[in-house]
Amino acid sequence: MHEFTLEKRVSAIAAVLADYTRSRMLFLLMDGRAYTATELSAATDVVPSTTSAHLNRLVEESLISCIKQGRHRYFKIYNKEVAQLLENMMCFANGGYNDIVKISTPQSLRFFRTCYDHMAGEIAVKIHDSLLVNHWMTDNYELTPTGKDFLISLDIGSHMALSSRRKFACSCLDWSERHFHLGGFLGASLLDAFLKKKWAIRQLDSRELVLTESGKRGLKQKFDVEIDGGINRHMM
Repeated sequence: MHEFTLEKRVSAIAAVLADYTRSRMLFLLMDGRAYTATELSAATDVVPSTTSAHLNRLVEESLISCIKQGRHRYFKIYNKEVAQLLENMMCFANGGYNDIVKISTPQSLRFFRTCYDHMAGEIAVKIHDSLLVNHWMTDNYELTPTGKDFLISLDIGSHMALSSRRKFACSCLDWSERHFHLGGFLGASLLDAFLKKKWAIRQLDSRELVLTESGKRGLKQKFDVEIDGGINRHMM
């Protein structure tokens, strides 16, 4: 029986993440959706047998989970803590190399994307700041009385958070903006609201979110967030 130590556990996780292909798989799964091994194999341009070996390693270290649906097996990020770890690593990797990242990362991805189960990018940062500036949320990420009314206007019931085991709201450092966006129950609820209202549309096989024209109007009317004219090419 192998003796468990925190040092060994950290070393094992670091070894798994050190592989480029496994890192790519994890980053693909950061859009919060579940994918089959075949889909991940095609997305990473790796043969199926090698893909299976990589996925098994990720499952062993509890970085991803496997969901069986009939004859199919789907893989997804294990939990929000793993997603937060990956997002923090992206932010750390970006530090000091911001100009390089801006050149190599598509502008649309930096503009609006998913971070596991919530929104990230320039738009998400503006939404986070709007909640604070308008006093809908305190600096401690607690909902205010006017904030409750605001959520109701978005068809989000704050009472649902009481039955949720996760934290109501929290900050999540955005790797491309170097500023906070919103995580937790509220962050996930806002993403759901944007998708249901067709304010945002997911892109296939990508973390990118496309802001629609109705989404632009919703940002202005609800959050008092203006979108620069130069970004319009990312909207539908």
